[in-house]
Order: sequence, then structure tokens, then C-alpha cells
Amino acid sequence: MKKRWLGYFWQRLDWFQLGVMLLLLIVGVCFVYSADTRVSRAALGPLYQKQVLWIILGLCSFTFMALTDYHQWVRAAWWLYGAALLLLVLVFVPHVGLKIFGARRWIQVGGLFIFQPAELMKVAVVLVLARLFGWPGRALQQRRLVWLGLGLVLVPMLLISKQPDLGTALVLLPLLWVVMFAAGISGRVLGALAAGGLLLLGIMLAVVVLPSKLGCSPPQQERLVRLVGLTPYQCDRILVFLDSDRDPLGAGWSRAQSEIAVGSGRLWGKGYLQGTQNILGFLPRTVAPNDFIFSVIAEEKGFVGSLAVLMLFAFLIYAGWRTAALAADKMGRLLCLGIVTILFCHVFMNIAMTIGLMPVTGIPLPLISYGGTFIVGTLTALGMIQSVYLRGDWRSWSVQRQV
Repeated sequence: MKKRWLGYFWQRLDWFQLGVMLLLLIVGVCFVYSADTRVSRAALGPLYQKQVLWIILGLCSFTFMALTDYHQWVRAAWWLYGAALLLLVLVFVPHVGLKIFGARRWIQVGGLFIFQPAELMKVAVVLVLARLFGWPGRALQQRRLVWLGLGLVLVPMLLISKQPDLGTALVLLPLLWVVMFAAGISGRVLGALAAGGLLLLGIMLAVVVLPSKLGCSPPQQERLVRLVGLTPYQCDRILVFLDSDRDPLGAGWSRAQSEIAVGSGRLWGKGYLQGTQNILGFLPRTVAPNDFIFSVIAEEKGFVGSLAVLMLFAFLIYAGWRTAALAADKMGRLLCLGIVTILFCHVFMNIAMTIGLMPVTGIPLPLISYGGTFIVGTLTALGMIQSVYLRGDWRSWSVQRQV
């Protein structure tokens, strides 16, 4: 029976998704090595070696998730959400949460490794929203569903933004909107939710910009900024985005050097391991392997290499959408669309900040940026999509393809 199931698994596997995923992982290891090649590391060695270890762990999680029926994870969604929420709270407990570069986002497990609960929370939120809006026979009124879904997203958003990690927190809002849209929530509610999100962003932008224009003192400006959940350095990043000449040697340094790296790559790039912005350290080595990995790719492989990476991400997102189309039930469809939304937001926000179209948010590029919990969390989510694919409604999909 076990051999029969493994043979079935092997035949039904989505090789397209798997192939694209592996190509992106290989690209990631190569350019993490490039971004870190001139930096000596102690303990476990260079970053690319650690990245390979995390990828192996992530692929084990991917395989386990693909073999496991996704309905089991959706049924356990409330427990998983509660556990992830508890971990987010533990981040703020002294001697449990770890503070790095002024941000308290990690939990250290003994002296072995650290992990970032916010990455696990994203997967838990997708699962709990898929259960809330996709559970068969649910009798809750639409208004109660919307308020409950909004609460399930806002609580982790507030905790994550207090770490502070505004980029990861903002990903959860479009996730909620897409899941509600796919679940058939009315357009009026979706419009109100979108308007509320835009209003919130407008208020935050006004609080950042107007006090300095009105002559408020720096302490008053800082108090106003903190009232809307921002920190002074996040405020500086927004101001640098609005005025590129502001603080070029401080808050605007990473953004400026990233744009120089992208532009200097031109059509074909300077060659692998030949990026001067990276090698000479103009692109800060604390962020080059993770948040600004796309700058390293653009400098060394140029527009052509950057376009190839974007096409791989487009193929990966298409594979997730296709799996949502053939899902056997509504829960599987919502699960796939939620994960695809997170992937799209990460890709869009990371590349937009790299080329100067958004403020720097510190959000990594899926499957390519260096990061242990992020790699494992992303591969775990992709394993869930594979699980939906293996159990999909193939007859319905064949009809759709013919049409």
C-alpha cells in the first residue's frame, strides 16, 4: 500500500512547480555566496553553507507537507494559529526574544539556532482564513465572518509591527482581501476594507510628513510617529523615499547604493562575482545577502538576468494559481490563493524597494534571500500547494483546459 501511494505521489507530482522552485533555490544559493564571498564568517562558516542547510530542512518540510493531506492542517488551523500567536508574544519576553540591530523579532532555542515567529505566523494565518471562509456548511453571517477574519489578521499585524517589522505586517492585509474575494464576500465589504487600508496608509504618511512642515520639534514628531505604530527609523525611510537627496550617508545610503547597483548592471551585467557595489562593500554587507539580494543579481547579471528571475517567479505564482483552479474544494482553493498572495507581495515589495519604487521595508525575496525561518516557512507553504495539487479535481481541470 505504501509503495502504491509513493508511486501515485511520484506520478501526480507537480513537476512544473517543483522545477521552478528548485531553480530559484539554486539561484539563491549562488547569489548568497556572491554577496558573502568577501566576508569571513566564524562558527558554521559562510552564509551560503548555512543557506544550504536551511534549504535541506525546508525540502524535508516541503515533502512532508506534500505527502500529508492539507485538510488535516486546515482542521488544526486554530491550534496552529494560537501556537504561532503565543510565539509572537514570547518575542517580547526578556531572555526569550532576541534583539538584533535594534529589532526584537527572533527567539533563540538554547545556543543551537534562532527562528522568526512572524514567518510561521503567515502560514498559520493562511490556514485559519482558509478554514474560516472555506469550511463546508458554515452558517455564520457574512458580517460576522468579515469581523472575525479582520480580527484574526489585525492581532498578529499589531504584534509584528511592534517588533518592528512593518513589511511583514503589511503583507497580511492583501492576504485577507484576496481570501475574502475568493470566498465570495460582497464587493461593498471588499471596497470598504480596501478604502480603510488606504486611509490608514494616508494617515501614516500625513503623520510622517506634516509635523516637520508645521514646525514641530523633533520630540513632538517622534511622539506623533509612535502613535501610528511607526519607529523613527521607519519614518526616516519614508522621508528618504519622498526626497531622495535627504540623508544620503545615513537612512538613504542602502537605497541609493541599491539603485546604483541595479543601474550599473545594464543589459548583461558585470559578471558573476564581479559586482563592484557588492565586492567593495558600498551595498551594506548586513543586507546584501537578504533584503537587497536582487541588487546583487541585477548588478552581476544585468537586465537579462533580472528578467529571468522575474519570469521564474511568474511561473511559480502561475503554478499556485493553477493548483487553486483544480482544487477539490473551497478550502484548498483559498489555501493556494492565500499562499500565492504572500509570495506575490514579497516579490513585489522587495523588488520595488530595490529599484526605488517603495520605501525600504526590509522584506526578503522568496527562495533567494538568505534567511533560515523564511526559507523553511516558504517551502512549507509551497508543500501545502503541492498537497492540494496531488488531491485536486483532475476531471474538472481537464474540462477547463479543453475550454
